[in-house]
Amino acid sequence: MTTERKASLIIEGREPAEFPIMTPTHGNDCVDIRTLGAKTGLFTYDTGYLSTASCKSKITFIDGDKGELLYRGYPIEQLADHCNFLEVAYLLKNGELPNQQQKGKFEMTIKQHTMVHEQLVKFFQGFRRDAHPMAVMVGVVGALSAFYHDAMNFYDAEHRNISFNRIVAKMPTIVAMAYKYSMGEPFMYPRNDLDYTANFMHMMFGTPCEQYKPNPVLVRALDIIFTLHADHEQNASTSTVRLAGSSGANPFACISAGIACLWGPAHGGANEACLNMLEQIGDVSRVDEFIKRAKDKNDSFKLMGFGHRVYKNFDPRAKLMRKVCGDVLTELGLENDRLFKLALTLEKIALEDEYFIEKKLYPNVDFYSGIVQKALGIPTSMFTCIFALARTVGWMAQWEEMLIDPEYKIGRPRQLYIGAARRNVAPIDQR
Repeated sequence: MTTERKASLIIEGREPAEFPIMTPTHGNDCVDIRTLGAKTGLFTYDTGYLSTASCKSKITFIDGDKGELLYRGYPIEQLADHCNFLEVAYLLKNGELPNQQQKGKFEMTIKQHTMVHEQLVKFFQGFRRDAHPMAVMVGVVGALSAFYHDAMNFYDAEHRNISFNRIVAKMPTIVAMAYKYSMGEPFMYPRNDLDYTANFMHMMFGTPCEQYKPNPVLVRALDIIFTLHADHEQNASTSTVRLAGSSGANPFACISAGIACLWGPAHGGANEACLNMLEQIGDVSRVDEFIKRAKDKNDSFKLMGFGHRVYKNFDPRAKLMRKVCGDVLTELGLENDRLFKLALTLEKIALEDEYFIEKKLYPNVDFYSGIVQKALGIPTSMFTCIFALARTVGWMAQWEEMLIDPEYKIGRPRQLYIGAARRNVAPIDQR
């Protein structure tokens, strides 16, 4: 990263102010405006942070124009093909893929942390049975700090490692418990003879009545879903985790804040919204009707699962998810599934229709992931919980990167105040 070039800001009646231009490994150059206020008395105004880099990061890079997603420099396609989710978790945290010995040790460490404190189990009973699982997740994950507070010196690398291992290991257990509680079924304890994703499926779908035997094709499909959602640069929930962590808050509270942000339909709830849309369309025979409505600016109907705020090309995760979708439906004998046929029809139109091509509305990862999860037997209310489980790895990696950055400061955005000017309070009988 170089800062040799300068950008000049010319303000009428003043001498030009110069600011360094920072050149990244990939992506847009950035003007370093950290001294803008001191030099000029001005702030920048950028709602949604569309043109603002809030941090330096080595973890994830997205090229929206090329449709490229890299974890620590590795293309997502290669990681999905050659690695399991815990290898990706190790990569995101440590910067390099593990060798065979490191992989075995890491997987064993995670298995040792999968159980939750037995008193924490009682927390679930405080929620209504019809509570949304994400509401349960926000509360239970935040409560972890009340049970695991023996490693809270976050400037100590070993304490950060312990926190990372604990929450990555316990998230599948907590997600599965949230599901079982909503179903009125008994909790299933983790099994150390199963790998990370198979163990999660055991806790989700197993019962005390018989031993659960994971289907390797379905396990691999869900493992790829985890990998595709592990991190996604400085999105809303990741920025929330970083902002919460900038105050020195414990990682469990920070992850709880990330889960709350992820809950929104514009973020983690998008695949649920996409599946609901497919159900609304109902049948291939009605596709043309809804495509016409989607093009009508005066119609409130929106075609969910197409386009992405970041990707201006095909979402690389969508290509992988499409294959996973086909594999799962074939394995389960659902090739003629009504929703999958409907999704393929919509996809074909989106890739050929000039309206969609011009606006670059390509199918995104949410378009397929909802169908896959539905086929796996996961209810729509759990989709965002699955997302949170996977994204916890990225959140924790980003949280640690922020903490060890010597330039990190508590987040304190500025504002453009447009309220009432200064005024005096009148006595109550004169108001």
